[in-house]
Amino acid sequence: MAGEDRVVISGMGAVTPLAMTAGGTWTALTEGRSGVGPITAFDASDYPTRIAAEVKDFEPASKMSVKAVKRSSRTSQLAVTAAHEAVEDAGLSCSFADEEAAVFVNSAVSGFAEIEEAAGVRDAGGIRRISPHFVSSALTNMAACEIAISLGVHGPVNASALACASGAYALLEARRALLAFDADYVIAGGVDAAITPAMFGGLSAMRALSTNNDAPAEASRPFDADRDGFVFGEGAVIFVLERLSQARARGAGIYAEVRGGALTSDSFHTVAPEPSGTYAAAAIRRGLRNARLDPADIDYVCAHGTSTKLNDRTETSAIRQGLGSAADSVAVSAPKSMTGHLIGAAGALAGLVCARSIAENVITPTINYRTADPDCDLDYVPNEARQGRVDHAITNAFGFGGQNCVVAFGGVEASG
Repeated sequence: MAGEDRVVISGMGAVTPLAMTAGGTWTALTEGRSGVGPITAFDASDYPTRIAAEVKDFEPASKMSVKAVKRSSRTSQLAVTAAHEAVEDAGLSCSFADEEAAVFVNSAVSGFAEIEEAAGVRDAGGIRRISPHFVSSALTNMAACEIAISLGVHGPVNASALACASGAYALLEARRALLAFDADYVIAGGVDAAITPAMFGGLSAMRALSTNNDAPAEASRPFDADRDGFVFGEGAVIFVLERLSQARARGAGIYAEVRGGALTSDSFHTVAPEPSGTYAAAAIRRGLRNARLDPADIDYVCAHGTSTKLNDRTETSAIRQGLGSAADSVAVSAPKSMTGHLIGAAGALAGLVCARSIAENVITPTINYRTADPDCDLDYVPNEARQGRVDHAITNAFGFGGQNCVVAFGGVEASG
């Protein structure tokens, strides 16, 4: 590929259940630490599931004014904090000129917590008690807009909702914008924060969540035969992306190239994946074709790996169909075993894992893997991180409604 036709990650920031920074999150992932614990956001004593992957000890005022904190949601606060880290990591000023930068930050359930809170306030005290900031803080685009306000971005600002594929898709949106010269820098990623009574009530009614309340750190166990559901989480993962030629010209550090990807739809069910994995596999094949890669080029797959019976079985089938015989030798791991499911931020977290794996030649583990499932028969990098050269990686992100997003990454030199 020509230098002008390549897009790279030059900065990253994160606020996750594991750490307040991208570097801290990566270290915790390589060490196999879990961020799951008892719910503190509300009284869950009467709930079937009483555990979650919460962001702990978060102080939004470290990057936001008191006024901005007061008007904004937790979702926006997480996103702004991670965005500042990403921009600083990229070696850029936290104030952009003219329209040189864009913001594409996606989420799945943005506004859920604010709507639930406002409904409770209304029922308890009437509409006069509802905050004047309620409507604006609950809007899906507000995390992206708060980032733009905080960083002085005047280029395109956009927020897309693709359920749990949201964060991954932001990387593809950013890549397209940079190759179209719509911006010189794109701040992109995913965020969600909705650990609330109604959310847990609904997911419990669906029987989607793990009920391993007595051993929270062991509750998320992707691809293990004894998995019993996913662990709900929250967080934000944000990147700075730019064209390779520009990054090199300014001497920026580069984690990895975003080579391309694809989006397909199961068109099957609102919450269940199409069980054969046919259309998820199609996303893998199309993503590789778009990235100009062959299945044998892939060293690592960062799996969606939710720890539900159906999802993990279906994803295994999709990887086998999508990679063919190369699936027998590829390493596959699931960061959700440690972070829980960060919903709209999950695909962005997987992007962080892929980029850092390429930069450092380390593959993070799937923790809590003890009992093999005959239907899940890949190399899941059980329990301990693995050293090994990673030139190319892909991540799978599958969302409610059947949205399948695959993103391919490569090392700059390996990509040619």
